[in-house]
Amino acid sequence: MSEQTKRVIKMNKVGHLDDALFSIQSGCSLMFGGFGGVGSPPTLINAILEKGVTNLTLIGNDAGFPTIGIGKVVSQGRAKKLIVSHIGSNPIAGQLMIDGKMEVEFSPQGTLAERIRAGGAGLGGILTDIGLDSMVEKGKQKISVNGKDFLLETALTADVAIVYAKKADTFGNLIYEASARNTNPLVAMAGRYTIVEAEEIVEIGELDPEHIITPGIYVDMIIQGVGIDWKWAWE
Repeated sequence: MSEQTKRVIKMNKVGHLDDALFSIQSGCSLMFGGFGGVGSPPTLINAILEKGVTNLTLIGNDAGFPTIGIGKVVSQGRAKKLIVSHIGSNPIAGQLMIDGKMEVEFSPQGTLAERIRAGGAGLGGILTDIGLDSMVEKGKQKISVNGKDFLLETALTADVAIVYAKKADTFGNLIYEASARNTNPLVAMAGRYTIVEAEEIVEIGELDPEHIITPGIYVDMIIQGVGIDWKWAWE
């Protein structure tokens, strides 16, 4: 039976935090939703720290802030590598990179989003002219299409994806809150195992179908969130 079929059969995906943490092990690749910390799942991130998970490859928009979002994990030296669009909001990440304690792979923000989308869609990569004739093209394959050169940017997936939603039903259909939507819908698609932290969990049928952004087929587990540590940063 395929993994996708298993997801369809399991109608109630609500689990406990301990169950979610079982899937997040040291050395795994972890993709996270959020933009500058906004929209990152705080309960899951705090639990990762408490569990002592380390040696992670983190994939997401940025390195957060030192004490907000995924920045907490980065600042404690739990990541061996970041694949992000920037790290400027977290000076500790910059210092770890300079000291050779953490590898950082930079990808232009739009390109990064498309690489994640491609991973979730099952594509091998995307073609883009962003970065041609610059340091960005180093080590990348160049492909000519109709006489125009493009860089091949490989798709991104992860062992586990963690996302934050305003509301989820028990099957995993998701609604996001305003700008906290950011990269979460793409990240939800690109994890081999996707865990959702939801502010509110309702029964199937209680969400307006017109408001659902992520269908539950992409979600493996839902946990109840217990607090948000990023809203104040943007008020």
